[in-house]
Amino acid sequence: MEQKDKYIRFDWAIKRLLRNKANFGVLEGFLTVLLGEKIQIMEILESEGNQQREDDKFNRVDIRARNSKDEIILVEVQNTRELYYLERILYGVAKAITEHIDLGGIYANVKKVYSISILYFDIGQGNDYLYHGQNTFLGVHTGDCLKVTTKEQGAIIRKLPAEIFPEYFLIRVNEFNKVAVTPLEEWIEYLKTGTIRPDTTTPGLEEARQKLIYYNMNKADKLAYDRHLDALMIQNGVLSTAKLEGLEEGRVEGREEGIMVGRQEEKIATARNLKSLNIPIAVIVQATGLSIDEIDRL
Repeated sequence: MEQKDKYIRFDWAIKRLLRNKANFGVLEGFLTVLLGEKIQIMEILESEGNQQREDDKFNRVDIRARNSKDEIILVEVQNTRELYYLERILYGVAKAITEHIDLGGIYANVKKVYSISILYFDIGQGNDYLYHGQNTFLGVHTGDCLKVTTKEQGAIIRKLPAEIFPEYFLIRVNEFNKVAVTPLEEWIEYLKTGTIRPDTTTPGLEEARQKLIYYNMNKADKLAYDRHLDALMIQNGVLSTAKLEGLEEGRVEGREEGIMVGRQEEKIATARNLKSLNIPIAVIVQATGLSIDEIDRL
Protein backbone atom coordinates (compact mmCIF):
# COMPACT_ATOMS: atom_id res chain seq x y z
CA MET A 1 0.00 0.00 0.00
CA GLU A 2 1.03 3.59 -0.54
CA GLN A 3 1.75 5.67 2.54
CA LYS A 4 -1.57 7.53 2.30
CA ASP A 5 -3.46 4.21 2.46
CA LYS A 6 -2.21 3.12 5.90
CA TYR A 7 -4.94 3.46 8.49
CA ILE A 8 -5.05 3.20 12.26
CA ARG A 9 -6.50 0.06 13.87
CA PHE A 10 -10.02 0.48 15.21
CA ASP A 11 -9.08 -0.46 18.79
CA TRP A 12 -6.46 2.29 18.88
CA ALA A 13 -8.88 4.75 17.30
CA ILE A 14 -11.43 4.00 20.04
CA LYS A 15 -8.83 4.75 22.71
CA ARG A 16 -7.43 7.92 21.23
CA LEU A 17 -9.55 9.45 18.46
CA LEU A 18 -13.18 8.37 18.25
CA ARG A 19 -14.08 9.93 21.62
CA ASN A 20 -13.53 13.33 20.05
CA LYS A 21 -16.84 14.83 18.89
CA ALA A 22 -15.22 15.86 15.61
CA ASN A 23 -14.69 12.17 14.84
CA PHE A 24 -18.12 10.87 15.85
CA GLY A 25 -18.94 10.35 12.17
CA VAL A 26 -16.68 7.29 11.96
CA LEU A 27 -18.37 5.50 14.84
CA GLU A 28 -21.83 6.67 13.79
CA GLY A 29 -21.26 5.17 10.36
CA PHE A 30 -20.19 1.84 11.81
CA LEU A 31 -23.23 1.70 14.11
CA THR A 32 -25.59 2.74 11.30
CA VAL A 33 -24.34 -0.10 9.10
CA LEU A 34 -24.42 -2.68 11.88
CA LEU A 35 -27.78 -1.77 13.43
CA GLY A 36 -29.53 -1.04 10.14
CA GLU A 37 -30.78 2.39 11.17
CA LYS A 38 -29.43 5.91 11.25
CA ILE A 39 -27.43 6.43 14.45
CA GLN A 40 -26.47 9.83 15.76
CA ILE A 41 -24.24 9.92 18.83
CA MET A 42 -25.18 12.63 21.28
CA GLU A 43 -22.38 12.06 23.79
CA ILE A 44 -19.67 9.65 24.88
CA LEU A 45 -20.25 8.43 28.43
CA GLU A 46 -17.59 7.78 31.03
CA SER A 47 -16.02 4.38 30.49
CA GLU A 48 -13.91 2.27 32.84
CA GLY A 49 -12.23 0.49 29.94
CA ASN A 50 -10.47 3.54 28.53
CA GLN A 51 -7.24 3.36 30.50
CA GLN A 52 -4.27 4.95 28.77
CA ARG A 53 -1.54 3.00 30.58
CA GLU A 54 0.97 0.88 28.78
CA ASP A 55 0.20 -2.17 30.91
CA ASP A 56 -3.44 -2.27 29.79
CA LYS A 57 -2.68 -2.80 26.12
CA PHE A 58 -4.24 -6.26 26.06
CA ASN A 59 -7.33 -5.36 28.06
CA ARG A 60 -10.57 -4.42 26.40
CA VAL A 61 -11.08 -0.93 25.06
CA ASP A 62 -14.58 0.39 24.85
CA ILE A 63 -16.92 3.25 24.16
CA ARG A 64 -20.18 3.91 25.93
CA ALA A 65 -22.39 6.27 23.95
CA ARG A 66 -25.91 7.65 24.00
CA ASN A 67 -27.73 7.98 20.68
CA SER A 68 -30.43 10.38 19.49
CA LYS A 69 -33.16 8.07 20.86
CA ASP A 70 -31.51 8.21 24.31
CA GLU A 71 -30.48 4.56 24.05
CA ILE A 72 -27.13 3.34 25.34
CA ILE A 73 -24.61 1.74 22.99
CA LEU A 74 -21.60 -0.18 24.30
CA VAL A 75 -18.83 -0.83 21.77
CA GLU A 76 -16.01 -3.03 22.96
CA VAL A 77 -12.84 -4.43 21.42
CA GLN A 78 -11.23 -7.51 22.96
CA ASN A 79 -7.84 -8.61 21.63
CA THR A 80 -7.16 -11.68 23.75
CA ARG A 81 -9.17 -14.47 25.31
CA GLU A 82 -10.92 -13.79 28.60
CA LEU A 83 -12.58 -16.34 30.85
CA TYR A 84 -16.31 -15.88 31.41
CA TYR A 85 -16.55 -13.36 28.58
CA LEU A 86 -20.31 -13.76 28.12
CA GLU A 87 -20.88 -13.30 31.83
CA ARG A 88 -18.84 -10.10 31.77
CA ILE A 89 -20.73 -8.50 28.89
CA LEU A 90 -23.99 -9.40 30.60
CA TYR A 91 -22.73 -7.67 33.75
CA GLY A 92 -21.65 -4.66 31.70
CA VAL A 93 -25.10 -4.30 30.17
CA ALA A 94 -26.82 -4.66 33.55
CA LYS A 95 -24.50 -2.06 35.03
CA ALA A 96 -25.18 0.37 32.18
CA ILE A 97 -28.93 0.00 32.69
CA THR A 98 -28.81 0.60 36.43
CA GLU A 99 -26.34 3.48 36.19
CA HIS A 100 -28.63 5.43 33.88
CA ILE A 101 -31.82 5.33 35.89
CA ASP A 102 -32.14 7.65 38.86
CA LEU A 103 -32.51 6.13 42.30
CA GLY A 104 -36.24 5.79 42.87
CA GLY A 105 -36.97 6.45 39.21
CA ILE A 106 -39.80 4.71 37.40
CA TYR A 107 -39.18 1.66 35.23
CA ALA A 108 -40.33 3.56 32.16
CA ASN A 109 -36.98 5.34 32.30
CA VAL A 110 -35.00 2.14 31.73
CA LYS A 111 -32.85 2.56 28.62
CA LYS A 112 -32.45 0.03 25.84
CA VAL A 113 -28.82 -1.08 25.56
CA TYR A 114 -26.90 -2.36 22.54
CA SER A 115 -23.79 -4.38 23.39
CA ILE A 116 -21.34 -4.71 20.49
CA SER A 117 -18.23 -6.85 20.95
CA ILE A 118 -15.45 -6.80 18.35
CA LEU A 119 -13.49 -9.96 19.10
CA TYR A 120 -10.00 -10.81 17.89
CA PHE A 121 -9.93 -14.22 19.61
CA ASP A 122 -11.74 -17.51 19.08
CA ILE A 123 -14.72 -17.40 21.41
CA GLY A 124 -16.00 -20.84 20.43
CA GLN A 125 -17.61 -22.91 17.68
CA GLY A 126 -19.65 -21.30 14.92
CA ASN A 127 -19.43 -20.76 11.18
CA ASP A 128 -20.38 -17.08 10.99
CA TYR A 129 -18.39 -13.95 11.71
CA LEU A 130 -21.38 -12.05 13.13
CA TYR A 131 -23.82 -13.24 15.79
CA HIS A 132 -26.84 -11.34 17.08
CA GLY A 133 -28.90 -12.11 20.17
CA GLN A 134 -31.94 -10.42 21.66
CA ASN A 135 -34.79 -11.28 23.98
CA THR A 136 -38.07 -12.57 22.59
CA PHE A 137 -40.92 -14.40 24.27
CA LEU A 138 -42.32 -17.21 22.13
CA GLY A 139 -45.39 -19.28 22.83
CA VAL A 140 -44.31 -22.71 24.02
CA HIS A 141 -47.19 -24.37 22.15
CA THR A 142 -48.10 -21.82 19.48
CA GLY A 143 -44.69 -20.35 18.59
CA ASP A 144 -46.16 -16.84 18.34
CA CYS A 145 -44.24 -13.79 19.54
CA LEU A 146 -45.66 -12.04 22.58
CA LYS A 147 -46.49 -8.34 22.35
CA VAL A 148 -46.85 -6.50 25.64
CA THR A 149 -49.63 -3.94 25.93
CA THR A 150 -48.96 -0.75 27.89
CA LYS A 151 -50.74 2.56 28.32
CA GLU A 152 -48.76 5.70 27.62
CA GLN A 153 -50.19 9.21 27.58
CA GLY A 154 -53.70 7.83 27.42
CA ALA A 155 -52.99 5.63 24.40
CA ILE A 156 -52.74 1.86 24.29
CA ILE A 157 -49.34 0.89 22.89
CA ARG A 158 -48.10 -2.58 22.02
CA LYS A 159 -44.39 -3.23 22.43
CA LEU A 160 -42.22 -6.16 21.54
CA PRO A 161 -39.80 -7.22 24.30
CA ALA A 162 -36.99 -6.74 21.76
CA GLU A 163 -37.78 -3.01 21.79
CA ILE A 164 -36.86 -2.88 25.48
CA PHE A 165 -34.47 -5.70 26.29
CA PRO A 166 -30.75 -5.45 25.40
CA GLU A 167 -29.35 -6.61 22.07
CA TYR A 168 -25.97 -8.29 21.74
CA PHE A 169 -23.67 -8.39 18.72
CA LEU A 170 -20.56 -10.58 18.65
CA ILE A 171 -18.25 -9.81 15.73
CA ARG A 172 -15.66 -12.57 15.27
CA VAL A 173 -13.19 -10.59 13.20
CA ASN A 174 -10.75 -13.43 12.49
CA GLU A 175 -13.55 -15.58 11.02
CA PHE A 176 -14.19 -13.11 8.18
CA ASN A 177 -12.70 -14.66 5.03
CA LYS A 178 -14.58 -13.36 2.01
CA VAL A 179 -14.49 -10.60 -0.54
CA ALA A 180 -16.23 -7.57 0.93
CA VAL A 181 -19.32 -6.68 -1.08
CA THR A 182 -21.80 -5.13 1.35
CA PRO A 183 -21.17 -2.08 3.57
CA LEU A 184 -21.06 -4.36 6.63
CA GLU A 185 -18.47 -6.60 4.98
CA GLU A 186 -16.36 -3.54 4.13
CA TRP A 187 -16.42 -2.58 7.78
CA ILE A 188 -15.43 -6.07 8.94
CA GLU A 189 -12.63 -6.06 6.36
CA TYR A 190 -11.32 -2.82 7.84
CA LEU A 191 -11.57 -4.21 11.38
CA LYS A 192 -9.55 -7.26 10.34
CA THR A 193 -6.99 -5.84 7.91
CA GLY A 194 -6.99 -2.07 8.45
CA THR A 195 -7.62 -1.49 4.74
CA ILE A 196 -10.23 0.86 3.30
CA ARG A 197 -11.14 1.03 -0.35
CA PRO A 198 -10.27 4.37 -1.97
CA ASP A 199 -13.69 4.54 -3.64
CA THR A 200 -15.76 3.48 -0.62
CA THR A 201 -19.11 5.12 0.03
CA THR A 202 -19.82 3.07 3.14
CA PRO A 203 -20.97 5.24 6.07
CA GLY A 204 -18.14 5.88 8.49
CA LEU A 205 -15.39 4.52 6.26
CA GLU A 206 -15.37 7.67 4.15
CA GLU A 207 -14.69 9.66 7.31
CA ALA A 208 -12.14 7.07 8.47
CA ARG A 209 -10.14 7.55 5.26
CA GLN A 210 -9.76 11.20 6.20
CA LYS A 211 -9.35 11.01 9.96
CA LEU A 212 -7.66 7.69 10.75
CA ILE A 213 -4.60 8.08 8.56
CA TYR A 214 -1.46 6.81 10.26
CA TYR A 215 0.81 9.40 8.70
CA ASN A 216 -1.29 12.27 10.00
CA MET A 217 -0.47 11.42 13.62
CA ASN A 218 2.22 13.33 15.46
CA LYS A 219 5.53 11.66 16.22
CA ALA A 220 4.64 10.71 19.80
CA ASP A 221 1.34 9.10 18.79
CA LYS A 222 3.02 7.22 15.94
CA LEU A 223 5.62 5.86 18.34
CA ALA A 224 2.96 4.81 20.86
CA TYR A 225 0.86 3.23 18.12
CA ASP A 226 3.83 1.28 16.73
CA ARG A 227 4.62 0.00 20.23
CA HIS A 228 0.99 -1.06 20.56
CA LEU A 229 1.19 -3.12 17.34
CA ASP A 230 4.50 -4.67 18.38
CA ALA A 231 3.09 -5.60 21.76
CA LEU A 232 0.05 -7.21 20.14
CA MET A 233 2.27 -9.26 17.86
CA ILE A 234 4.42 -10.39 20.79
CA GLN A 235 1.37 -11.23 22.88
CA ASN A 236 -0.23 -13.22 20.06
CA GLY A 237 3.07 -15.03 19.57
CA VAL A 238 3.24 -15.88 23.25
CA LEU A 239 -0.32 -17.20 23.22
CA SER A 240 0.29 -19.24 20.07
CA THR A 241 3.49 -20.70 21.54
CA ALA A 242 1.72 -21.58 24.77
CA LYS A 243 -1.04 -23.28 22.81
CA LEU A 244 1.45 -25.32 20.76
CA GLU A 245 3.42 -26.25 23.86
CA GLY A 246 0.22 -27.37 25.53
CA LEU A 247 -0.67 -29.55 22.55
CA GLU A 248 2.82 -31.06 22.47
CA GLU A 249 2.74 -31.75 26.21
CA GLY A 250 -0.57 -33.49 25.69
CA ARG A 251 0.89 -35.63 22.93
CA VAL A 252 3.92 -36.56 25.06
CA GLU A 253 1.73 -37.39 28.05
CA GLY A 254 -0.53 -39.39 25.79
CA ARG A 255 2.39 -41.38 24.39
CA GLU A 256 3.80 -42.03 27.88
CA GLU A 257 0.40 -43.10 29.16
CA GLY A 258 -0.01 -45.40 26.16
CA ILE A 259 3.35 -47.01 26.82
CA MET A 260 2.48 -47.55 30.49
CA VAL A 261 -0.88 -49.09 29.60
CA GLY A 262 0.80 -51.34 27.05
CA ARG A 263 3.35 -52.53 29.56
CA GLN A 264 0.66 -53.24 32.14
CA GLU A 265 -1.34 -55.25 29.63
CA GLU A 266 1.79 -57.20 28.73
CA LYS A 267 2.40 -58.01 32.41
CA ILE A 268 -1.19 -59.17 32.83
CA ALA A 269 -1.00 -61.41 29.75
CA THR A 270 2.24 -62.93 30.98
CA ALA A 271 0.84 -63.55 34.46
CA ARG A 272 -2.29 -65.14 33.02
CA ASN A 273 -0.19 -67.55 30.91
CA LEU A 274 2.04 -68.47 33.85
CA LYS A 275 -0.99 -68.99 36.07
CA SER A 276 -2.54 -71.34 33.50
CA LEU A 277 0.64 -73.42 33.70
CA ASN A 278 0.22 -73.67 37.49
CA ILE A 279 3.40 -71.70 38.16
CA PRO A 280 3.64 -70.72 41.84
CA ILE A 281 2.22 -67.26 42.68
CA ALA A 282 5.53 -66.12 44.19
CA VAL A 283 7.30 -66.85 40.91
CA ILE A 284 4.63 -64.95 38.90
CA VAL A 285 4.95 -61.95 41.25
CA GLN A 286 8.71 -61.93 40.73
CA ALA A 287 8.41 -62.32 36.96
CA THR A 288 5.74 -59.67 36.32
CA GLY A 289 5.88 -57.25 39.23
CA LEU A 290 2.13 -57.64 39.79
CA SER A 291 0.74 -57.99 43.30
CA ILE A 292 -0.76 -61.21 44.63
CA ASP A 293 -4.22 -59.62 44.63
CA GLU A 294 -3.85 -58.60 40.99
CA ILE A 295 -2.80 -62.14 40.05
CA ASP A 296 -5.64 -63.71 42.06
CA ARG A 297 -8.17 -61.64 40.10
CA LEU A 298 -6.97 -63.01 36.76
